[in-house]
Amino acid sequence: MSRRRLYLGWFLLHAFLVLIVSIQQTFWVMAEGYTSLPKFLEKYWWKVETVSTEALGQTLSLSNPLRQSVSAYINATGIEGGYGFFAPSVPDSYKLVLELHYPDGRVEYELPRVGGAATGVRLPLLFDSIARTHYDLLRETMLKMMAFSVWQRHPDADKIRAVFGFVRLPSISDFENGKEESYEFLYAYDFRFSQPPRMLKP
Repeated sequence: MSRRRLYLGWFLLHAFLVLIVSIQQTFWVMAEGYTSLPKFLEKYWWKVETVSTEALGQTLSLSNPLRQSVSAYINATGIEGGYGFFAPSVPDSYKLVLELHYPDGRVEYELPRVGGAATGVRLPLLFDSIARTHYDLLRETMLKMMAFSVWQRHPDADKIRAVFGFVRLPSISDFENGKEESYEFLYAYDFRFSQPPRMLKP
């Protein structure tokens, strides 16, 4: 009997977390204005999103054991894996541009490269995760790893600036009136990497 109660309690806790995460992600999308709902409702959507964020303990300090336990569980079980609308989420149109600055003043631009089709599908999901990351140091580290892979192909660059933004697509009516997509800046980080050791020839 006690084991049955344990399983029931675990099931209810798991179902509660799935529900709260779904509510949080769904109302976040609505609050950001990605739906055709009236704009004046967005402040109410933000309130619901805030309450669900508090229910998940995400407003507690990073060192709080409750926050760490809940975050570890929802990540380990895949609850927070992009299921805001009861199916894998379609990521927003985020974009990363890497500016390569050379000592002679040249500036080149590169976009992240992927090794295959499967990685290309996951890249927008990574951008979506970066955009939703509220912890600045974690966001910076994720972008630094992507900048480092580009620097390995261009070791002569003395600085790489990672510019992360959002591509806002026009509505159907705006598109019919000739309005094009616009790019909105979100974050920028400058990274410098030390030169790799050179092999001395005898």
